[in-house]
Amino acid sequence: MNEKILNKNKNGMAVLLLVILGYVAGIAGVVFMAAFGYFLGWLFVPVMAILILWLALGWILLCGLKVLKPQEALVLTLFGKYVGTLKGEGFYWVNPFCTAVNPAAKTKLNQSGDVDGGHGKSIVLNAGQQVNMSAEMPSKKVSLKIMTLNNARQKINDCLGNPVEIGIAVMWRVTDTAKAVFNVDNYKEYLSLQCDSALRNVVRIYPYDVAPNVDTTGDGHADDGSLRGSSEVVAGRIRDEIQSKVAEAGLEIIEARITYLAYAPEIAAVMLQRQQASAIIDARKMIVDGAVGMVEMALERLSQGDLVNLDEERKAAMVSNLLVVLCGNHDAQPIVNTGSLY
Repeated sequence: MNEKILNKNKNGMAVLLLVILGYVAGIAGVVFMAAFGYFLGWLFVPVMAILILWLALGWILLCGLKVLKPQEALVLTLFGKYVGTLKGEGFYWVNPFCTAVNPAAKTKLNQSGDVDGGHGKSIVLNAGQQVNMSAEMPSKKVSLKIMTLNNARQKINDCLGNPVEIGIAVMWRVTDTAKAVFNVDNYKEYLSLQCDSALRNVVRIYPYDVAPNVDTTGDGHADDGSLRGSSEVVAGRIRDEIQSKVAEAGLEIIEARITYLAYAPEIAAVMLQRQQASAIIDARKMIVDGAVGMVEMALERLSQGDLVNLDEERKAAMVSNLLVVLCGNHDAQPIVNTGSLY
């Protein structure tokens, strides 16, 4: 199904004026016929019938008047056949029997452009999208504006099997109204489901943090990709996968962003302890490296200046004492030795 733009129907004002003038003329004609119609003889009956028929049915032409604001479109069908799409702001007139089609008109997702001020009822579907049911008559117009879809957070296992909670925001818009309306049953729900599916497919490839021997690019070599450290890359892959799925629905995915990322509550405390232990180990390693360097420097300076001549046993004792002082968690308590070393 290819989109067909109706460009020659921006004549709503002219039709409106003609209908108004026609009604003025029809009323004047009825009054004239009632007063002087007997002069027409046998023509009185058909002329009066035409005038009455016009006054009774002329308003049907007004049903073909359509008003569009910027970044709005109207998909029209005539007795089930797609006749074209009105795009761009203006005052249009089309066949009064044309029907506007938008199967997603009643669907209200958790996104910009679908806010009703909280006055409507809401229903949460299985896929996580939120559908708000409002008492107002839904518009059949298709919005061409850029909208932001923010689905509910999902709990997904990463490539190491750790459950993580993640949420994304997807910026999208309709580019082909015919495909959006006719190729899928409901393009808003279709987009929401594809976002959830793409998010699961991509998150399963990455670990939460950098892990050894993990290939996230598919080239057969381990890399440093992770959900926390490669958020831009992950978001790009999510966007590309969503775009490949919704292209047939006439939708364009402009950008995808990760809005929330955390371990699931059941393992968050354990993972925090793991991170703390890793940080403590790294800090201890740095302290020990620094202490060994300071001890080497001290022994070298003592040997260069011939200040003290120590045998191997005394050097070992000195090294032990210095390492205890430098690597200890508490301040050392100095002991002054006033006697001989031997």
